[in-house]
Amino acid sequence: MKKRINLLVFLLVLGFYIPNAQLIAEINAVPETSILMQDGHEDDVKDSHAEDKQENHGESATDDHAAADDAHHGPPPGWTVIPFVLLLGMIATGPLFYEHFWHKNYPLIAVSLASLVVLYYLFALHDTHAPVHALAEYVQFIALLSSLYIASGGIMINVDKKATPMANVGLLLIGAVISNLIGTTGASMLLIRPFIRLNKGRIKPYHIIFFIFMVSNIGGALTPIGDPPLFLGFLKGVPFMWTLTHNLLPWIAALIILAIMFYFFDRRNKDMDLAPEVEFTNKTTIVGSKNFLWLAVIIAAVFIDPNVIEGVPAIIYDGQKFSFIREIIMLSVGYLSFKFASKKAIEGNEFNFEPIREVAFIFVGIFGTMMPALALVSEFAQSETGVALINPNSLYWGTGFLSGFLDNAPTYLNFLAAALASQGGDISVVADVQAYAAGGEYPDSVINLTAIAVGAVFFGAMTYIGNGPNFMVKSIAEQTGIHMPSFFGYILRYSVPILLPIFLVIWLLFFVL
Repeated sequence: MKKRINLLVFLLVLGFYIPNAQLIAEINAVPETSILMQDGHEDDVKDSHAEDKQENHGESATDDHAAADDAHHGPPPGWTVIPFVLLLGMIATGPLFYEHFWHKNYPLIAVSLASLVVLYYLFALHDTHAPVHALAEYVQFIALLSSLYIASGGIMINVDKKATPMANVGLLLIGAVISNLIGTTGASMLLIRPFIRLNKGRIKPYHIIFFIFMVSNIGGALTPIGDPPLFLGFLKGVPFMWTLTHNLLPWIAALIILAIMFYFFDRRNKDMDLAPEVEFTNKTTIVGSKNFLWLAVIIAAVFIDPNVIEGVPAIIYDGQKFSFIREIIMLSVGYLSFKFASKKAIEGNEFNFEPIREVAFIFVGIFGTMMPALALVSEFAQSETGVALINPNSLYWGTGFLSGFLDNAPTYLNFLAAALASQGGDISVVADVQAYAAGGEYPDSVINLTAIAVGAVFFGAMTYIGNGPNFMVKSIAEQTGIHMPSFFGYILRYSVPILLPIFLVIWLLFFVL
């Protein structure tokens, strides 16, 4: 009963972020003639131009129109990134130097810092657009993560075989493939507990780190379902199979290198030699398999987008359509999947809501405070200086490093917008995005887009906050008693010595012209 009450309260808190009926009515009352364009034309000219684009090209409403908003309001001052930097610093140092204070107060800290930035935008910059976009993106983000987390929590997978290095490599590679079918979040939540159980008695932090590298991030580079930035690219006009065609070779190369490195890490694990002799059936059993149906509903709901399917109800704001039916479906599925889940699976997984609660609060702070950072990145990326730097090298490393510390979805869109703008294209025009993905009309566009896509997905593994599943996997591992490295420890002990050389190899093999 207590778990059900916790779930209901959690979903009600999330529901608070979905605009109520009065707000929907107010938003719908805003005419589409309020669309802001960068060219400075009169409102009637802007409205006609925007409507033509929507009719002729099916403009996607999920785009983060940071560039348009910044052009109207002006970029925020540089000091406004201080709350974001402060939050990152506390995420990094809190668990290490003031653990009790941090774990007790991180929700208040995250919400307070986000509120400072939002209030500054509303009352100092008089900018409602960026906060509304951040709110919409947060709701989409947390609805997907929470529903996948809850639904997968009702599936208990037991792999009854000896935990050898080859068995672990096999599970990690299978997880990387599955990431493209149910997303990195779905695959991570489905497989992290079986992976920990498989290695019971010999589990080490490096097991979890390589899981984050291979399953929670790099694995999802082949389909738009795999990772949020690729899905946004798909909504913008990048063909569904484009990522499989162009990201496949970097994906294979990165996973092979990581698999070989993990194998040698795992062979040196002396606890394997100390494990007692146990007879194994070499069978895999699944308890709570009905929850796979709930997972399928969540994945299907991802495509219920008012910008893709005509007639889907939406919240109209500033000429854009924001989804809410999809999020309601996901949250409802999360509740129902827990209510009707197998008790044996829930208990076997030691399921609780603390990991998703931690993610929900931490990312409230991140989404709220990173608005100035994203705006300044967008401002530079689309400036004359930024456009002059557009090439596969800068796109790969620029998109990559920023995706490690900012949300990789808007980072992907900002760099794609800059790359298109540098050659006269417009990210809001589906035909331009399709032509850019196809190549020919835009020189070097295919390799540029590949650099953006690979950089956004791969570099999400650089930090705990680079991608949503990272923090959830870390939290689940810590709840099972695994002592995970700190924020800086993760970067200095694993990301820099392991990932950076691999990313350098990927760059040399595929992006150096």
